[in-house]
Amino acid sequence: MADDALPERPDTPCVAVCSTTFDEICRGCGRSYVEVAHWVSMSAEEKEKVWVRILSQGYPRRNG
Repeated sequence: MADDALPERPDTPCVAVCSTTFDEICRGCGRSYVEVAHWVSMSAEEKEKVWVRILSQGYPRRNG
């Protein structure tokens, strides 16, 4: 694996605990509603930035 290769990740951080009831961040995966909406069109590098942030914040969470 090359030094600049991105880590392998699941296709999406979604854990089917979808809720943005209290703010714009999903309680299940930690992404903003904008990130969720644009996930399929984001580059691998953009997705990795989101993954790094949400993992550092303790997401994804299956128990919301």
